[in-house]
Order: sequence, then structure tokens, then C-alpha cells
Amino acid sequence: MKLLEYQAKEVLSSLGIPIPPGVVARTPAEAVAGFEKLGPVAVKAQVPVGGRGKAGGIKLAKTADEARKAAEQIIGMDIKGFKVPLVYCEAALEIEREIYVGFTVDRDARANILLLSAKGGIDIEQVAEESPESIARLYPNPWRGPMDFELTQLVYDAGLGELARPLSAIIENLYRAIPELDALTAEINPLVVTKKGEVIAGDAKLEVDENAAWRHKDLEERYGGVVEGDPYEVEAKKRGLTYVSLDGEIGIIGNGAGLCMSTLDLVQRAGGRAANFCDIGGGAKAEVVENALAVILMNPRVKGVLMNVFGGITRGDEVAKGLVHARDNLKMKLPLVVRLSGTREEEGRKILKQNGIEPGANAWEAAQKIVELATMETPTPAAARPDLPAEEVTLEHPS
Repeated sequence: MKLLEYQAKEVLSSLGIPIPPGVVARTPAEAVAGFEKLGPVAVKAQVPVGGRGKAGGIKLAKTADEARKAAEQIIGMDIKGFKVPLVYCEAALEIEREIYVGFTVDRDARANILLLSAKGGIDIEQVAEESPESIARLYPNPWRGPMDFELTQLVYDAGLGELARPLSAIIENLYRAIPELDALTAEINPLVVTKKGEVIAGDAKLEVDENAAWRHKDLEERYGGVVEGDPYEVEAKKRGLTYVSLDGEIGIIGNGAGLCMSTLDLVQRAGGRAANFCDIGGGAKAEVVENALAVILMNPRVKGVLMNVFGGITRGDEVAKGLVHARDNLKMKLPLVVRLSGTREEEGRKILKQNGIEPGANAWEAAQKIVELATMETPTPAAARPDLPAEEVTLEHPS
């Protein structure tokens, strides 16, 4: 679960990290009220992606009229596929210097890593590419966390020794997000040093592991309505599906992450592009298959669906029956190709053929067939597709 900036800052503040005062504004009038309360403000788009400044999603307002105009321009704009639902009007800071600090997961090392750099304000990936020597790194012991002497050494390694005391305190508090909130990423960029010498979080990014969401129901209840952007992923999550939107035209369903990923590769090799990754897991019950098909068909780009199922514990004939039921219930008109292998696959294929569903002899043949059929297919009118709940198309802040 990715939190928006203002949400992440509320959490960081609860951990003892200084943040500037700010006001959430859903309308230009509320942005004006924020200016009147705080004085000069930075009006910031609230979307769960970086690059807001380059996209025109952050504007400095020195007057009430500028705050109103900034909000009018930013609210509703599209930033990397996310429609801006609201802005955060934050008291402007007199910036002396900018620092980067963040924890994330180093999957190669299978450990959390702390990164600190005196070159803040730009993406850490860009810093790593242009001047990797400017990034100090620390792998904290996962049982005890970073020790004081380790943090002090890290700060000096980053060339920030004069800020050792305040930086060490902020980093130690930021690390609490990992054990206390199951954070996968906790980042402050920039961490601002003001002209008065204060060290304040100028921005914040916080991503909580969804697998641990049951431990943080308070965050889900408080922020869950506005942290996701892709409407199909939102809908899939509600239906209990493992789903990721992609930019192609072939819907993909598989039972198992590895099988799904190999299916994506086969579709690409056959000349098509996957519209999604959808793992329905073991069992492949009719309800699960129907939910997967329903979400995939909501996407108007989809021109065909490929289902790749290996029946181990799952019986092929039961999968086929569930798929036929789901197709008929959804009144699906798009091409559908199924590769079915494993337990009772012959019985399953027979059921598919009897009901007009094209079975593939193997995964490669199935991938070629769906790409061919989808290329020939005339797009299905929107009225013939399942409806995406209207409240999920545009993100709204919960009242």
C-alpha cells in the first residue's frame, strides 16, 4: 500500500520526524484557505508516483490568487496515468540544502538497506548512475536495527558530519517504520536543511507491505480509499485477485506466478502484448475465474483472453466447467483460448470444445492462436463489457 505524501508525512510525524505544517485541499477554495492559514505555500499534487515537479504538479504560491490558480491547474491533471484527486498546500521552506535518506529492500542481498546522500532533491537512481560514490550505504541488523555508532559513521561517509546529531536522530526514527509498519520503502527526498539550521522532511514516501495489511487495519481504513491509482488493480484487489495492469491487448490468466510470467513471455514472442498479469492461484474455482475474467474485460484495450492452467491438485474438468460458466455468465464475446494441462486434461478439453472454447495443444500454440484471433477481432463495444464501478474510476478522498 503506497501512501500519498501528506499521508506519509502524518505517519512520519507520529514517529518523531519534523514536517512542515500543511493543509489538504480538494478544491481551489480550500487551497486559498490553506494559504491564508500558512502564508506562502507549495501546492503539491497528491499521487503515488514520483516526478510530480517535472510534470507541473508542484507550484509555489506567494499570494492567495496564485494558490487558487495552482490548485485549479493541478487538481484533475494526469501524472503518469494517475488523476490528481487533491493537493497538499504546505508551508514554503527557506531551503539551504537538500539531502536524500531512505530505507528500502535490497532483493539481491535479501536485506533492508539504508541509503544516505548529500545530493537530495533528485531521484536516487539518477544519483546512483551519475555519482554512485556520493551514496553512503548501511545494512542494519534486522534484529536490533542500526546502532548509534553505525549511523554516525554513515553520516560522515556521506560527507554530512556537521549534521551528525540531527540526521542520526531522524534516521533512527525513520527506521521504526520497518518493524512497526512493515514498510518496504520509507524515504525522505528531500530532507531539507533550512537557512535557520532546522532539518525537516520536505517530501515523504512510504510503502507498506500489503501482505502485512492485516496488522495495520488503521492505515487501510484511514487511507485505503485514495492510495491506489489504477482502477483495474483496485477492483481486482477487492475481488481478492493477484493482478497487475500492463499496456497490451491480450488478457492473461494463469494459476501460479511462474506460469503467468512465462505466459507473458510467450505472448510477447508470438507478437502480442499482455494487458495484465492475473494469478488465480490453486483451485481455479468458478467464482475466481469469473472474477478474473470480469476485471480483465473491463479494460477496453483487451481484444482477447488467454488462460493457461496446469492441473495438479486442480482437476482440468472442474476448471473447464468453471470457465464455461464464467464466460456464459459474463456474456463474453471476445476470443478466448485455453491451454489446459495436468489432471483430467482430456476431459477438460472435451468440455471446452463442446462449448465453443478454443483449446491449445500446448502453451506456445495457445499463445500464437490468441494473438492471431485478437488481431482479427473487431473491438467489443463498451456496452458489452462488464462495468467498472464508477466510484473507482476517479479517486476521491474519503470524507
